Amino acid sequence: MKKIMERQDSNKPVADNNKRIAKNTLILYIRMFLVMIISLYTSRVVLDTLGISDFGIFNVVGGVVVMMNVINSAMSVSTQRYLTFELGKRDLTQFKKTFSMCMSIFICLSILIFILGETVGLWFVNTYLVIPEERIVAANWVYQFALLSCIFSLLNNPYNAAIISHERMKIYAYIGMIEVILKLCIVYVLLIVPTDRLITYGGLTFISSFIITSIYRWYCIRNFKETLYTFYWDKVLFIRLLSYSGWNLFGSLSGVAKGQGLNILINIFFGPSVNAARGIAYQVNGVVHSFFSNFYMAVRPQITKYYAQGNKEEMFKLIFSSSKMAFFLILLVSMPLIIEAPVIIKLWLGQIPDYVIVFIRLIIMITAIDSMSTPLMTAIHATGDNRLYQFTVGIIMIMTLPISYLFLKLGYSPISVFIISLFLSLLSLFVRLFIAKKQLGVPFWKYTSQVVLRSFFVALFAVVIPIWMYISMPRNMVSTVAVCMACAISSMCFAFLIGLDKEEKVMIVAYIKNKVSKLIKRDDRIS
Repeated sequence: MKKIMERQDSNKPVADNNKRIAKNTLILYIRMFLVMIISLYTSRVVLDTLGISDFGIFNVVGGVVVMMNVINSAMSVSTQRYLTFELGKRDLTQFKKTFSMCMSIFICLSILIFILGETVGLWFVNTYLVIPEERIVAANWVYQFALLSCIFSLLNNPYNAAIISHERMKIYAYIGMIEVILKLCIVYVLLIVPTDRLITYGGLTFISSFIITSIYRWYCIRNFKETLYTFYWDKVLFIRLLSYSGWNLFGSLSGVAKGQGLNILINIFFGPSVNAARGIAYQVNGVVHSFFSNFYMAVRPQITKYYAQGNKEEMFKLIFSSSKMAFFLILLVSMPLIIEAPVIIKLWLGQIPDYVIVFIRLIIMITAIDSMSTPLMTAIHATGDNRLYQFTVGIIMIMTLPISYLFLKLGYSPISVFIISLFLSLLSLFVRLFIAKKQLGVPFWKYTSQVVLRSFFVALFAVVIPIWMYISMPRNMVSTVAVCMACAISSMCFAFLIGLDKEEKVMIVAYIKNKVSKLIKRDDRIS
C-alpha cells in the first residue's frame, strides 16, 4: 500500500506538468487564431496597397537584416536553455546571474549588429540586390527601419526567454490582442496617407515592433524580480554561454543560408516579383507553422526541465508524443491548404501570383518534416553539448545554398530550390535522431517506427478521401468546403486510429469523457 501511495505521489508532478502544457497550449492557440485571422486580412490589404514589386522589395531587404541577425538567433537558444535549466533546478539566484550575464552579452551584440548593418549590410543592399532604380531610396529607408527593429528585438530576447522558462504563456495571448490592433492601425494608415507607402509601412512596422518589445520588458520587470538587470560578470559563465552559442551560431548561419540565402538567390536570378511569391508562401506557411510552434512553445520548457531533473523516462515520452502531435497539428491545417491552394489563395488575395501555389505546397511539406525533429533538437540542446548536432545538421543545411545555386545556374526554375530543401530536411531528420540516440539514448528504431512511420501512414491514408473528392466533384465553393471538412475529419480519425499508441488513446478518451461529464453536471445544475 505504501509503495502504491509513493507511486501516486511521484506521478503528481508529471500530471501537473501535463496539465500545465495543455493549459499553456490552449492559451497560445487562442492567441494564434486571433492573430492569424487579422494577419490574413492585413496581408491582403498590404499586398494590394504596396503592389507585387514593393512587397517583394520589403521581403528581400528585411531578409538581409535577418542574415546579420544570425548572432541573435544563436545567443537566444543559449539564453533559453540556461534560464530554463536554472529554473528547473529552482535556483533563482543563479537564474538572476545568468539573466544579467545574458543581457550584457545582448547589449554588446546589438552594438556589433548596428555597426555591421550600417557598413556591410548597407553596401550589400545597394550593390547586389535587384531593385528598380526608382525604388532604391525607399528600399534604404525600409532597411534602416528593419535594422532598428532588429536591435530592439535583440535586446528583448532575455525577457522573452524568462517568460517562456516561467511558462507564463497567457501574456502572449494578451499581447497578441495588442499586436492585432497595431496591425489594423498600420493597414488603416497605409490606406489614407499620401506619402510613399513602402517607406510608411517600414516605419509603422518598426513602431509596432518597438511597442510590443517594450511591453514584454515591462511585464518581466514587474512580475519577475530576478529579471531586473544589474551588471554582473562571471568569466566561467561567460565562456560557457559563448561556447554553447558558438556552435549555435554555426547552426544559425546554416539556417540563414537555407532561408534568407535562398531568398537572395531568387532575387538575383528572378527579381522581386518571385521574392513576393516566396513571401506570400511563407506567410501562409506561418499560419501552418504557428499550429506547431504554439504547441511546441508550451512543451519545450518541460523537456529541458525533465533533463535538468534527470527524469529521462518522462522526457522520452514527451519527445515521442510531442513529435507526433506537432506533425498531426500541421497535417490538420495544411492538408486543405495543399489540396485547395488555388481557391484559397484566390479568395484571400484576389489574385494568384506566379509560383505561389507550388511554393506553398513544398514549403508546408518541409515544415511538416522539420516539426517532427524539433523536440529532438530541444533534448539535444538541453544536454549543453551541441557541437556534433550543430556541425552535422548545419553542414547539411548549408549545402542547400551551393546546390540550389548550381541548379539555378543550369537554368532550372525557382521551384527546384524548394525541392532540394525538402530532400535535405528529410535527411536532417534522421541525422538529428541519430545524434539524439548517441547523446541521450533515444531509441532510434523505436522512434522511427512509432513517430516517423506512423506519421507517414497517417498522412498517406488521410489524404485519400479528400483527393478523391477533389478529383471527382465539380469545382465550386461547395466542393471546396466539402474537401476542407473531409481533410479535417480524415486527418483527425487516422491520427487517432493509426498515429496514437494504446496509452495515448486511453488518455485522450479519458480526457474527453471527463470534459463531457463536467458539461452534463453543469447543465444539470443550471436546470
